[in-house]
Amino acid sequence: MAPQKRKREPGPSSEQKAKPGEVSCDFCSEPKMKALKSCLVCLSSFCETHLQPHLTVSGLKRHQLMEPVENLEDRMCPTHQRPLELFCRTDQCGVCTLCGLLEHKNHELVSLEEACEACSSSLLHTQAQRQQMVEQRRLKVQEIQRCVELIDTEFDRERSVGLQVFSDLMQSVQRRLDQFLEELQEKQSQRHKRAQELVQQLEQEICELEKSITEAERLSQAHDPLHFLQRCPALTPPAGLKEWSRVSFEPDTCEGSTARALTELDKSLSEGFRQQFQAELRRVQQFAVDVTLDPDTAHPKLVLSEDLKQVHHSDQKRALPHSRRRFSQCCCVLGRQGVSSGRFYFEVQVGGKTEWDLGVVRGSINTQGKIALKPTNGQWVIWLRGGAQYRALAGRPVVLTPRRAPQKVGVFVDHREGIVSFYDADWADLLYSFTDCSFEESLLPFFSPCNNDRGKNSTPLVLTPVCKSELVKPEPEEQCLKTDHMDQQTV
Repeated sequence: MAPQKRKREPGPSSEQKAKPGEVSCDFCSEPKMKALKSCLVCLSSFCETHLQPHLTVSGLKRHQLMEPVENLEDRMCPTHQRPLELFCRTDQCGVCTLCGLLEHKNHELVSLEEACEACSSSLLHTQAQRQQMVEQRRLKVQEIQRCVELIDTEFDRERSVGLQVFSDLMQSVQRRLDQFLEELQEKQSQRHKRAQELVQQLEQEICELEKSITEAERLSQAHDPLHFLQRCPALTPPAGLKEWSRVSFEPDTCEGSTARALTELDKSLSEGFRQQFQAELRRVQQFAVDVTLDPDTAHPKLVLSEDLKQVHHSDQKRALPHSRRRFSQCCCVLGRQGVSSGRFYFEVQVGGKTEWDLGVVRGSINTQGKIALKPTNGQWVIWLRGGAQYRALAGRPVVLTPRRAPQKVGVFVDHREGIVSFYDADWADLLYSFTDCSFEESLLPFFSPCNNDRGKNSTPLVLTPVCKSELVKPEPEEQCLKTDHMDQQTV
């Protein structure tokens, strides 16, 4: 009957078998069945079949059953050998009821279910925060990738422009070289032709003279006096002979030919450079901003116009409201508009002045006392002294030699690339560029009209609107401005 009964009993279903990650019965042979409960007294897990004694036998009914878990030894209190039913939030550990009454008496205790619920809620909140952080980082990755694409586009554009520019310059140099060699070849050919003509004339006259000499020798040997006298007049030198002592033919030297060719090449290249500088200036002028002066930073001897676009120096010191950002000793003023990223351009009219300072400085510049203008102090400035002495204050002053006195100076800042450039805005000449600059904070425009020098330098500095149409001007025939050495660079 037993074999027949076993045949009638269905075998274990696939749903009762323990799957990977599920707690299996400790008493089943292979295949292991899925555990339904774990006993904290027996420290074992039981499937439905092996759990029956705990549900029917009176002694086993008193055992504490729980949802199936692994490592039941870790669920028992090592001190009191009781199940860990509580959670101590103070020490962040599981405790039994006796531990809660003794060692953890004054601690914050909650049930395991409540602790799990709170932990689950916190975990969900943390997961949401982490998901938000993931999304933020994905957006940042996309932003960086877009920047990389823009960088590639910018570099490709600049590479294309550079290749075209240098190709044009190389072609210009090659054309000038070909023209130079052609001129030399033509001149050489003309001299060869002239020499050949003179040689031919000389050889022809030599031939005629030799004929007359031969005839004279033949007649001199004749014995008939009458015949000799009749032929003697015909022996005179042939008519039309040149006076060769007056004819000169000296080898031409090529001294100065290369220099003249280089001069022509320099003019051609200068025009090409000028066109490229104009294109470059038009490009940076796209980043023009409307800059106004900040009256809270102006030295008391500086006078600002009502529209905050002009500043000049006055001998009279005005009573102004106190401001910790106001320059106390240096006759300087800052612009209100700054740049902390990207690119930035503005123009200042400096014509008619004999001295001025112009550039950008860090927003945290110390306005109290004297200022040593140099990049290491966070100032990128050029200046004019004595009407013709231009300097870039790059640690040691760099002498600038503009081809003409700038009447309007353009200032361009590329915060990302670390560049501060100064242009002659009327002629598109690059006056100077500070490169590899370290901008750790925002930058502000910096102006100083300098002392009025008894009226000689009373013309104001004027912030002017950017006007690209003024770039097209004829190239004047002027010599470069001459400058003398100047060591002082402290305002």
